[in-house]
Amino acid sequence: MKTIDDVTEQEWDALNSDKKRADDSIERPAHYNNGKIECIDAIEAMLTPEEYLGYLRGNSLKYRWRMRYKGHPVQDLRKAQWYENRKLDFIMENPSVLD
Repeated sequence: MKTIDDVTEQEWDALNSDKKRADDSIERPAHYNNGKIECIDAIEAMLTPEEYLGYLRGNSLKYRWRMRYKGHPVQDLRKAQWYENRKLDFIMENPSVLD
């Protein structure tokens, strides 16, 4: 099984050129978009800011932790990055969450 360390520069470029399709499975996976509200928004609404920050941290770690073992390391790292970006945006909008 190929890991992220085995990806050639050409394969990496091909993955990045196909980023739109990959982003759809990262940014807006169909199984998270049923109904009027996205699952991540419902989770944020039901948690305290501190709990939500922990949720984002945990999901980022989860994808980084197991990225070598699921067969889709690049996609898993992109998912982890999605959670990191969401966490950064959340902290910038809610700086008191770090107090």
